[in-house]
Amino acid sequence: MGAQEITREAVKQLDNLFDALSIVADDTHVFLCDMRYDYSRWSKSLVETFDLPSEYMYGAGAIWEEHVHPEDRNAYREGVDAIFARKRAGHDMQYRAKRPNGEYDICTCRGIVIQDEQGVPLYFGGAIRNHSQKSHIDTLTGLRNQYGFFADLQSYIRNKIPIRIGMIGIAKLTEINEVYGYHIGNEILQYFGRYMMDNVVNRGGTYRLDGSCFAIISTTQSEEKLLELYEDIRAHFRKGIKIDNMDIIIELNAGLISLDDFNVDDQTIYSCLNFAYEESKIKKHGDLVIFRNELKGDNRKELEKLHVIRASIAQDYKGFYLLYQPVVDAETEKLIGAEALLRWKNEEYGVVSPDSFIPFLENDPMFPELGEWILSTALKDSQKLSSYVSNFRINVNLSYAQLERADFTDVVWNTIKKAGFSPENLCLEITERCRLLDMELLRNVIVTLRAGGVHIALDDFGTGFSSVGLVKNLPFDTIKIDRSFVQQIEQDDKEKSLLIYFTDMAGIYGADVCVEGIETSGMRDIIRDYGIHSFQGYYYSKPITIEELLDKAKNGPDCFVKNNA
Repeated sequence: MGAQEITREAVKQLDNLFDALSIVADDTHVFLCDMRYDYSRWSKSLVETFDLPSEYMYGAGAIWEEHVHPEDRNAYREGVDAIFARKRAGHDMQYRAKRPNGEYDICTCRGIVIQDEQGVPLYFGGAIRNHSQKSHIDTLTGLRNQYGFFADLQSYIRNKIPIRIGMIGIAKLTEINEVYGYHIGNEILQYFGRYMMDNVVNRGGTYRLDGSCFAIISTTQSEEKLLELYEDIRAHFRKGIKIDNMDIIIELNAGLISLDDFNVDDQTIYSCLNFAYEESKIKKHGDLVIFRNELKGDNRKELEKLHVIRASIAQDYKGFYLLYQPVVDAETEKLIGAEALLRWKNEEYGVVSPDSFIPFLENDPMFPELGEWILSTALKDSQKLSSYVSNFRINVNLSYAQLERADFTDVVWNTIKKAGFSPENLCLEITERCRLLDMELLRNVIVTLRAGGVHIALDDFGTGFSSVGLVKNLPFDTIKIDRSFVQQIEQDDKEKSLLIYFTDMAGIYGADVCVEGIETSGMRDIIRDYGIHSFQGYYYSKPITIEELLDKAKNGPDCFVKNNA
């Protein structure tokens, strides 16, 4: 580090650059070091808070190190030394800094090296954010909490700073609490938070979100580096940690998203991050899942498109609409109902496949609001058919995000009452993903709805590993067999055997069977012989608008009967 006394001209240049940085400080404390002289200027507010010698200091890195918590000093020193040794072009670290009263504040320090045209380092500058604001601190772990996470995320979006955001969660913490007690669960959270901070330091900031989830925001680490970091953390906890003389093995889940598209808001980012995390939890056995914000055929990024779709919910559901796929009696082929299917379109993106936005929206806190709109619209539309098809039943899909809400059944009853609808003509479909919910909660919801006359169906039966368990433990009126199990039934005897197994199981538990994906008369004729209650598929109709369905229904319930038996 330099020992030469700084010149007046150099101080003037330092002040000019410092003032420029201060304009965009965004509620942080600016520091700037002239690396040729190791001479720095620091924000007056930071100097006063931590009782530093002056706004202007030689060897400020060493002075500040004395305020850094002893456990964090090695990482801090390594980071600063690497910068002055020209091994790094910046840093992004988190540590605890001591105030005059002896208490420590968590600080995030981010800085970059400014070089001349020949690549010689001239200045090292950046900002220190003091996270001492109690409303932004998690009392259990001492990390920034969810409010702090969103405050920082909004700042990055506002200032168009590219970042990588990771979410890491402890799997099955609820079970750990039940086995070992909540005090052990809290100690695990504290241990995990401390371990995260110690291992993320110099790479980004750490946060405690709700429940068992934590987050990382990094401006310096690539997706590959964060994947390596996650695997290191995962390996550590898989070996087991000792809490109260007990060795406890912990499994993790993780999602990751890169933000370089700033035409979005923090809630869209968070929903995408949640989606990646849930995919890790449900499908990837804890492997890190990266949300891909890649260019699609329409040359617009996925993240921006999802932001527009999400914003449509708050814009009176602009762009959302429902299509209806008819359900027919398997024996007579008469129209008996339809399934409401959500769609979205606008002039810029056209019609967007529901597979590309529904899984994302299911992880969004606004989805229950959209679900209520779907239910209300489907009930109003189906009432138009009652004049032509007696006992017409409308099927509406549910997500676990709706079911886990405490007021969900009240929402259903209020919507039914407002529409003047008969509960017996409504069938609510749940998917295998609902296994994520507490089974007793799910049972209570289903029992309550069925007691009021609403029918309950299990959609896509057989596609998930716990479908059989759901049928065994929950009372369903209908089991819907996914199309993937009957596509080759005309040639494949194994699919016939599977269908026998499925229908026998449904019969044991008193449920009807609906087979989806009927596409040919041959499929229809074979499947009819297995005691199936109803059919759904392109052989009868693709999903159509309510107007198209009404035109068909005006010809009576025989409107989909095929005359090619």
